[in-house]
Amino acid sequence: MTGPVHRELAAGGWAKLSLAEQLGNVGSEVGRMLRARGRDERRMTAAFERALELLDLTLGDPRWRGRRKEIARARELLCDAAAGGRDYGTTLEDLDRYFLAFAMLARRHR
Repeated sequence: MTGPVHRELAAGGWAKLSLAEQLGNVGSEVGRMLRARGRDERRMTAAFERALELLDLTLGDPRWRGRRKEIARARELLCDAAAGGRDYGTTLEDLDRYFLAFAMLARRHR
């Protein structure tokens, strides 16, 4: 990846979102990974890279200093799922369900 795909978010827009909104957006990329899996490797890889970028932006958000361990673990599990679940047995379906809860919470608070 050459630079941030989510330029506006990287420029400060991400900090305007709640944690639920941030993680819900990560979940959108996980969903894209699921839909592309087995069909379009290029799209799956691009969604994976975008999800990592969003998780990195979330990790860099000073508001979540006390939650960084959980966010970093979610990033680690995403990498595991993208590699076929070799280390922890993580699946994209597991992560899709995990992040969906955040998307639903964010929607409820809008």
